[in-house]
Amino acid sequence: MDSKIKTEPTVFVVFGGTGDLTSRKIAPALYNLFLDGWMPAQFAIIGTGRTHFTDDKFRENLLDDINQFSRSGKAAKAKWDAFSKNIFYQVSDINDAASYKQFGKHVDKFNSDWKVKANLIYYLAVSPNFFPIIASNISKAKLATDPLKVRIVIEKPFGHDLETAKELNKLLSGIFNECQIYRIDHYLGKETVQNMMAFRFANSIMEPLWNRNYIEHVQISVTEQLGVEERGDYYDGAGAMRDMIQNHLLQLLCHIAMEPPVSFNADEVRNRKVDVLKAMRRFSPDDVRMSAVRGQYGSGWMEGKEVPGYREEPKVNPDSNTETFAAVKFFVDNWRWQDVPFYARTGKRMHQSSSVITIQFKDVPHLIFPIEAVESWQQNRLIISIQPEMSIRLQVQAKRPGLDMVLNTVDMVFDYKGTYTTQPPEAYETLILDTMLGDQTLFMRADQVEAAWDLIMPILSTWQAKKSLNFPNYSADSWGPESAEALIARDGFNWFTLPVSKKS
Repeated sequence: MDSKIKTEPTVFVVFGGTGDLTSRKIAPALYNLFLDGWMPAQFAIIGTGRTHFTDDKFRENLLDDINQFSRSGKAAKAKWDAFSKNIFYQVSDINDAASYKQFGKHVDKFNSDWKVKANLIYYLAVSPNFFPIIASNISKAKLATDPLKVRIVIEKPFGHDLETAKELNKLLSGIFNECQIYRIDHYLGKETVQNMMAFRFANSIMEPLWNRNYIEHVQISVTEQLGVEERGDYYDGAGAMRDMIQNHLLQLLCHIAMEPPVSFNADEVRNRKVDVLKAMRRFSPDDVRMSAVRGQYGSGWMEGKEVPGYREEPKVNPDSNTETFAAVKFFVDNWRWQDVPFYARTGKRMHQSSSVITIQFKDVPHLIFPIEAVESWQQNRLIISIQPEMSIRLQVQAKRPGLDMVLNTVDMVFDYKGTYTTQPPEAYETLILDTMLGDQTLFMRADQVEAAWDLIMPILSTWQAKKSLNFPNYSADSWGPESAEALIARDGFNWFTLPVSKKS
């Protein structure tokens, strides 16, 4: 395949080149971009780490990773040979400022060989505590002097709270311009999330309905069957609110609630998302008690296998107060959304792994049908499924075939698998390509990150100040604590769950 948009010569320096993120996501994404013709003719990937590898050994390891994790399957020898000749490895201590000068020598050599000044992308696939160190050492080595060519990609979490996020933004802004900083949230690269913009703003039938006059409430639900696995040391200092709601779920909410941008310009789109975050109702301590729920999973059984509770997981404090489940009722106080509740929930060790947005429309103003015709009556819903299936379905009422008038719910479905034969790209492919192209539309800006932290800090502060006395309060393979059901039931609603598709 030959891409229509041409990327410029690029050098990637991947800090954490031997880590799990590079193995599972970054290396397969770069290889798939190469297969699909998106990589420039001249590119280089320099992996870094403290382990002593030769270039060949590093390439061999990445080949194993790509064979295991790439959506395109095992690499064909000819394609791999053409790709891997552009891969290099440099032993480097993140804390050693002097070692960074070697990166500059590599880049100068590529520029000389290619007879062009390449784009230089630093990808920080490392623990967040190394972000300031790496950025500062890049600056000391004078490797960030060209704002038109140098970019830095930073994974979440971006800060641990509002103050640390501000500190990191201040540090980065002293080294890079905002247009050079790519704060990556892989949820925004998912195909269905991107299609939300197209669905809303490319179809005239949707926008007139997209407001408080027709929408009753919105649900955003991201649930996982997995526990914390080997991430206990990280997760016990984070929790569901920091790990998921502050970034992923609030970004999804912004996609739903944003006003129509004037154009598809990166800053115009991001301005509209910041407007949403600024309009969201703030929480008092009493609001937290009534509008936010936390939970922690106990032991139980998942798919026939006994699993431990959170406090029994490796590297977790046996008396931990960290939430593995969080549900919040948000409001966006503006003309479009006033008094429409947005319910967000996320949790681990849940009954189903899924990411689903449900938009429930208001009921018809007057029901003309006899009671026996509407026993299974249900309000219209728009359901956007991000995973496990990728689909957008509109649930409407229709007459069941027969001589009598009986209504039931039917789905008008757009699903990727049934509509397209091509396999959609992984989120990291989209986001890495956008980084090469200099397109920041799907990346968070400094003010966006800080606005999200500012919104949830009262919840985090309240929870931190008061230890939960009933943890663990939901069992593995459940839908979370009873208080989460009560949160939405008080308003007369219930959580929507995606029907389990029948396996063929």
